Amino acid sequence: MKNSEKILPVLKEEKSFLSGPRSRFREFSFTLRVVWSFIRGFQKMHFLGPCVTVFGSARFKSDTLYYKQAEHVGAELAKLGFTVMTGGGPGIMEAANKGAYTAGGYSVGCNIVLPFEQIPNPYLHKWITIPYFFIRKVLLVKYSFAFIVMPGGIGTLDEFFESLLLIQSKIIHQFPIILFGSEYYKDLIAHLEKMKKQKSIDNLDLENLLITDSVEEMSAYLKTNAIEKFGLVKKYRKPKWWLGEPRI
Repeated sequence: MKNSEKILPVLKEEKSFLSGPRSRFREFSFTLRVVWSFIRGFQKMHFLGPCVTVFGSARFKSDTLYYKQAEHVGAELAKLGFTVMTGGGPGIMEAANKGAYTAGGYSVGCNIVLPFEQIPNPYLHKWITIPYFFIRKVLLVKYSFAFIVMPGGIGTLDEFFESLLLIQSKIIHQFPIILFGSEYYKDLIAHLEKMKKQKSIDNLDLENLLITDSVEEMSAYLKTNAIEKFGLVKKYRKPKWWLGEPRI
């Protein structure tokens, strides 16, 4: 069976769910599939130790500057003792996973079911393919103590602003967010400053945001604002076979 034949029913189901009220049976059966997808995600990701999630575009190739920077970022995160988590796909995600993988760290991915850009990259020790965007986004946030936002597109900006919102609304702790690429994001940075001047956001909303082009500055920031702040150590919980939990 071709990938598209497997993927299209999933996409149609999520689109149908978001299109408005349906029969009670269809809503209930969809809810059960969502719950099962969460359980599978929890089983896979529960034993990773402290993670840092790296966001970025799937479209940058291995010969680009941004790919090479993301590879360096992944390697440095591994040296700090973090598990590197990405969306599991190509481009920036692959580069960050590759950096961690080749540096001897642990590399994982939360892949998404799409008709394109959905194949897990080859630098993952562990991955899970998620059928629904909102579940994937929860898992990318749930296990991470920091977020690195590399150059990317609409999906990357969505993940960036959701992380900021969750911190602003105190849904998650004040984890560090690092916007990597001052030239790439210069217009976005200017708009954030405009938002502050117009008082649509507060200075405190960006208190944990670091804008940088330096892996060394990123590393020092994480040591202070993640490792020391939250007392992180690299440790793993023991899987329970009777819960169907896989070994690392």
